[in-house]
Amino acid sequence: MGWFPLGLNTYSIRALRWRDLPLLEYAASLKLDAVYLQDSIDPGNSDPAHWRELKVAAARLGLELDGDDAGALPRTPDGMDATLTRLREGIRHAVGIGSKLVRFRVAGDRASMPPGPIEQAMETMIRVLRSVRTEAMDAGVKFAIENHKDLFCWQTRQVIDSAGKEFVGSYLDTGNPVFVMEDPLATVETLGPVAVMLHLRDSVVYESRGGVAVQWVPLGEGVVNFKRIIARAREVCPPITVYNKPITGRPPQLLPIYEPEFMKNWKDMKAADLAQFIVLAKQGHPYEGPMVIEDVPGNTPPPIAAALQYQQRDHMEQGVEYARKVLGLGVRRIG
Repeated sequence: MGWFPLGLNTYSIRALRWRDLPLLEYAASLKLDAVYLQDSIDPGNSDPAHWRELKVAAARLGLELDGDDAGALPRTPDGMDATLTRLREGIRHAVGIGSKLVRFRVAGDRASMPPGPIEQAMETMIRVLRSVRTEAMDAGVKFAIENHKDLFCWQTRQVIDSAGKEFVGSYLDTGNPVFVMEDPLATVETLGPVAVMLHLRDSVVYESRGGVAVQWVPLGEGVVNFKRIIARAREVCPPITVYNKPITGRPPQLLPIYEPEFMKNWKDMKAADLAQFIVLAKQGHPYEGPMVIEDVPGNTPPPIAAALQYQQRDHMEQGVEYARKVLGLGVRRIG
């Protein structure tokens, strides 16, 4: 059994407000194999000189470095040129830092998808990606489509297969499936064969008044069976890097699955998938550990901001330890 390299996703410690180089040094201090720079706040993020600096630092620290975000599909046709520009800029940035991947999404969630049928948005996504195929192939870069809170995993797979697996793959995330009423194990089984990386995030999923509640929690403290997920990933995924990506500090969200008005947005859901999700919910319970909940972004009082910084770092390091000791992840061995 080979080891999956283990890294961290920097979005998980965003409250620390660190620039890129300290983030790389932090990952190295944890004896990790990789860093995924997501939503960088570094002033040099668009500067090619900074990219070269990061590439050199990652090599010095023995880290695989991936990152960049080319945004999501525009809601209206007049945003298409800007989207294509971002895709091309994403390729340039990836090459500059030595990454082989550029993250892209269909949308943030169902509500923010372009107007019209789901199938139409999928076709637009395929067309947009194909329009930059040559640039991506020439650069040796793949677009990594994150399964977000928008499409079901089988729909994301259709987009990847139809656009072209030679330059498009899955940014496989285990945290988002619960928001589209999927069991994360089913998501891994569907998207694993086309995955270019795997991001781990745990959730509690439980029956609540009027539906099912979901909440992200530290790795190993939720209802998701990560031993089964990693075992399945070893069977179906190509060689990939696994990233610890806890996103905690958010309150539970109710999915009112028994309300017809809510389910109107999910008419394309398969009955068997919903049944599997309900089974997961029946096994779950609310999170019982302490957790600081974020205030309104940008208006967080200093004491809460400090607590969030501590919590995000603590949950990151807890997750790294769990990934190593329980899931057997990581190439660099401790001790």
